Amino acid sequence: MCRQWGGERVCPDCLARFAQPVPRCTRCALDVPHGVRVCGACLAAPPPFERSLAALDYAFPWDGLITRFKFHDGLDLAGMFVQRMLVAHSADRAAHPDAPQPTWLLPVPLSAGRVRERGYNQAWELARRLARALRCPADAGLLLRVKDTLHQVALPVERRAANVRGAFAVEPRRRDELRGHVVAVVDDVVTSGATAAEIGRVLLQAGAAQVHVWTLARTPRPQDR
Repeated sequence: MCRQWGGERVCPDCLARFAQPVPRCTRCALDVPHGVRVCGACLAAPPPFERSLAALDYAFPWDGLITRFKFHDGLDLAGMFVQRMLVAHSADRAAHPDAPQPTWLLPVPLSAGRVRERGYNQAWELARRLARALRCPADAGLLLRVKDTLHQVALPVERRAANVRGAFAVEPRRRDELRGHVVAVVDDVVTSGATAAEIGRVLLQAGAAQVHVWTLARTPRPQDR
């Protein structure tokens, strides 16, 4: 960022410049014009999750900060990132007061190898802090990754759904804990939505009443970058 001195990890001037809220589709969190609730793509082919929430676009300067957080022990950024997600959540509640609120927060799970490589799951670092602030239960063991996959970012968009198919499952001894609940899946970045869609299907099959997707950053459409 600008490297100004301040009490916060990112200074107020940078937040004012780079973290301005924008209207987003309530289903996929992509930018939409003012007054539009659901984008055309989600109207034509609704995803298997009911709502999406994104704090930021995955663009400068957030992309570099998220890379540091995710791959380079940047856990000092977690609190600031969670604060941006809480701001987005508060704005969403104000705009849609009748929308059901999650009763579970579940991080997108990493494979055991990736957790060993990084030392932590960045989605869990966000989810557990969000849960504490919102007084909502979070659990890193309820949703499992049962198949290691290639990094989604390394694949063309058309191959990403196939890459994550069958990669997730609900802990079989705990399926009843999800039945009838509104579940928010927490991740750092949503790009194509393929991972979120696969997890949404798994959670609905396990009996969840609704699945929401909460992400720190949403990758814009290619023409919007």
